[in-house]
Amino acid sequence: MAGKFVISKDKKGEFRFVLKAGNGEIIAMSEGYASKSGAQNGIESVRKNAPDAAVVDES
Repeated sequence: MAGKFVISKDKKGEFRFVLKAGNGEIIAMSEGYASKSGAQNGIESVRKNAPDAAVVDES
């Protein structure tokens, strides 16, 4: 099963998204957005900007 983005509304009324792996584990969690469209734009930004993102080890 492929990963998926899940949008939800938190207790403060903000929209957030999480990226879940195929096994259901959360891989990434967003900041809070005032609107659902803001969260959807955040998802599109991740899709657009991260497919070839470098890994930087700062340890």
